[in-house]
Amino acid sequence: MDLQARKIEFVQEFLKIQSEDIVVRLEKCLKKETTKAEKEGLKPFSIEELHNRINKSLHDSKHNRLIENTDLLAEMHKWR
Repeated sequence: MDLQARKIEFVQEFLKIQSEDIVVRLEKCLKKETTKAEKEGLKPFSIEELHNRINKSLHDSKHNRLIENTDLLAEMHKWR
């Protein structure tokens, strides 16, 4: 069973729940796990990674691979 099918099955089972206590516990569990996943995704860069990013940025700048901030902001407004 793929992830999408598992999520649909979970939601269907969730909708059958009649106990507010169980819903509260599931909400807490979901919040805890999503917070944990977010924290795990935010790891500091190593010194080597920072140097690599700096060097790539300098290289892009020298080769005129830049975007003006006004152009970037205009593009971001289209995302909404």
